[in-house]
Amino acid sequence: MTFDYANLELVRSEMVAEVEADRANDAIYISSRLTDVGARQWPQLLLEAAQVGDSDSLGRGLRSPGLLAEYEVATRNGKANTKRVPVTAADTLAEGEFNRYYLRALAKVAIATGRRVEIYRGKASVNPRSSSTVAEGRILDPRDLLADLRSNVGVDAALGLPPGPNSGLTGRLA
Repeated sequence: MTFDYANLELVRSEMVAEVEADRANDAIYISSRLTDVGARQWPQLLLEAAQVGDSDSLGRGLRSPGLLAEYEVATRNGKANTKRVPVTAADTLAEGEFNRYYLRALAKVAIATGRRVEIYRGKASVNPRSSSTVAEGRILDPRDLLADLRSNVGVDAALGLPPGPNSGLTGRLA
């Protein structure tokens, strides 16, 4: 497993509950990099990863033929250009969204047990961002974290966790 989710087995059932709730409310983030087929299969892939997998298994599922677009439109200096979707797109999406549901579940368990959430490096990085290094060891109120992650779907969360794609940061019970 590329990511070390310290409390994964402890929070897995809450992850499943969070994915199922978002599925029921049509609130699962659908990346623009997913094809129509990928967008239809994504919620089930996410649920299966929450049930028995991890971000690596989710990334492998996303790499199935036809789930990710080959090209995307990117705007640079006000000009739209078509470019290839990065080869890392499946892993980036899988890690980011799996981590968000893991953190939501972790926050729920922390609330239920009267604990807090500590930010730590769950994935090794040769050159970590300075903002990520500063965030390591930070202790968060789980109620604030859960509310933030639920209300900021698919965008940067106000608390800065996770702090953008490929940060390598996640949380554990403190």
